[in-house]
Amino acid sequence: MSERETRGANEAIDFNDELRNRREKLAALRQQGVAFPNDFRRDHTSDQLHEEFDAKDNQELESLNIEVSVAGRMMTRRIMGKASFVTLQDVGGRIQLYVARDSLPEGVYNDQFKNKWDLGDIIGARGTLFKTQTGELSIHCTELRLLTKALRPLPDKFHGLQDQEVRYRQRYLDLIANDKSRQTFVVRSKILAAIRQFMVARGFMEVETPMMQVIPGGASARPFITHHNALDLDMYLRIAPELYLKRLVVGGFERVFEINRNFRNEGISVRHNPEFTMMELYNNTECHFGICGLP
Repeated sequence: MSERETRGANEAIDFNDELRNRREKLAALRQQGVAFPNDFRRDHTSDQLHEEFDAKDNQELESLNIEVSVAGRMMTRRIMGKASFVTLQDVGGRIQLYVARDSLPEGVYNDQFKNKWDLGDIIGARGTLFKTQTGELSIHCTELRLLTKALRPLPDKFHGLQDQEVRYRQRYLDLIANDKSRQTFVVRSKILAAIRQFMVARGFMEVETPMMQVIPGGASARPFITHHNALDLDMYLRIAPELYLKRLVVGGFERVFEINRNFRNEGISVRHNPEFTMMELYNNTECHFGICGLP
């Protein structure tokens, strides 16, 4: 066996041991009845805390005595005896937690936090805001709860997720490990929301048209074919919404648009996907100059 094969086999063994270890911890948590609590509520996300309190110094935060609750994924953990620092990641970004044994209920720090929790677990924390000596906004935890146990380990925290194939096929790992990928999703969502607001403000109505069609039309492309069992009929995933949108215009809706998926059984590359999102719009009171010049 080559050195590379040996290294790969050892990594597989380590990975399987990690999975087994995490499942055993989950089983122990189930026996204690604390595996999946549903009574924790957060009141802030990390970006809200940074936006509101980053400008305040530690003395001001201590005088205000601000209690907050947050929830997210445990990305890093530095255990230093009776106290630890945790990096918690949520939908808004990251916030640091200061976890001290004597500030938590008995048994939480040693029995739960140190021995049964792992990186990647979803946790909830409640405590007061303060700033460390380096000026980092943090939460001094008085309550710490495990909300969901992660059964698989996170990607390497130093090198991140670099394998392009894994990033595309396991997008959830890419979103956990890479802030840039996660931000791309956020920006895309905001763009779609802005387009919808733009169209509705100009009198257009958003509609949905059939995804499966008896006759594929609206574009010159090879369709995907599926079979409708109840009707015993071959149908086609749509290649464009054009014909059905025009029928709505004929029916009396003067301005319509749709943002939805289309399917074309053709080539594939990083620039061309057989399943893609497209927007199509029609206005029966304007020519093409009016459509191109939408204010």
